[in-house]
Amino acid sequence: MHRTLLLDLDGTLVDTVDDMAAALNAVLSPRDLPVASRAEVRGMIGDGAAVLLARAFSARAKTVDDAALGDFLGYYTAHVAVSSRTFPHVVPTLAAMSERGWRFAVCTNKPAAAASKLLGALGLSAWCAAIGGGDSFPFRKPDPAHLLATLAAAGGVAARAVMLGDHANDVRAAAGAGVPCIFAGWGYGPIEMAAGATRVAADFSEVAGMCEQLLPERS
Repeated sequence: MHRTLLLDLDGTLVDTVDDMAAALNAVLSPRDLPVASRAEVRGMIGDGAAVLLARAFSARAKTVDDAALGDFLGYYTAHVAVSSRTFPHVVPTLAAMSERGWRFAVCTNKPAAAASKLLGALGLSAWCAAIGGGDSFPFRKPDPAHLLATLAAAGGVAARAVMLGDHANDVRAAAGAGVPCIFAGWGYGPIEMAAGATRVAADFSEVAGMCEQLLPERS
C-alpha cells in the first residue's frame, strides 16, 4: 500500500489570504460595512466560507444575510487565483516525495469547486489523488471522518498516512483518525494551534524528511 500525505490547502499549500480578502470585501462593501484587512482575514481562515463570513459580520456587529454566502462564493470562485501562490518549496518537495512513492490528497474546508479550480490554476491538480472539500461529505474538519473519507478516495489507509496542516482543526482531525500530524509553522494558525501535533515544520522543505521519519518506507 502506498503512503499518503494529506494536505490542508489554505495556509499550508497555498497562500490565499489576498484573494479571500478580496472576496470578503466584495461582500462587505456593498453592504456599507468596513472592509477587512489582510491580517483580519488571515485570522479568520480555517473553518470554511460560512464561518469566515459569520466572523467578519459579527466583528461588525451584524448578522450574515441570506445572500452573503452565495455572493462570497460566486466572487471567490471567479477570482480564486488572482493573487494566490504556492508557498516556497511546495512543488520540489512534492516531486521528491512522489519519486519515493508518496501520494497526495487535499483535505480542506474550502468548497470543493473552489479548491479544484485553485489547484488547477496553480498547476497542482496533477499531484492530487483526491480532493476532499468542505462540502464533499456530510462532515468536515475537525471531524476525523473528513480525513478518512478523503484518504479512502485517494486509495490510502490511515496506517500509511500523514496529515500536514496549519490549523487546530487539522491537528484534531488527524488525532481522531489515528494519523500523525505535521503542523505547518509557516501557515496562518498561531503556534498554539500546534498543541497535539506530532511534528512542527518551519518550512515546506522540511516536510519530506519528517514524513520519512514518521512513516519509513520499510514500515
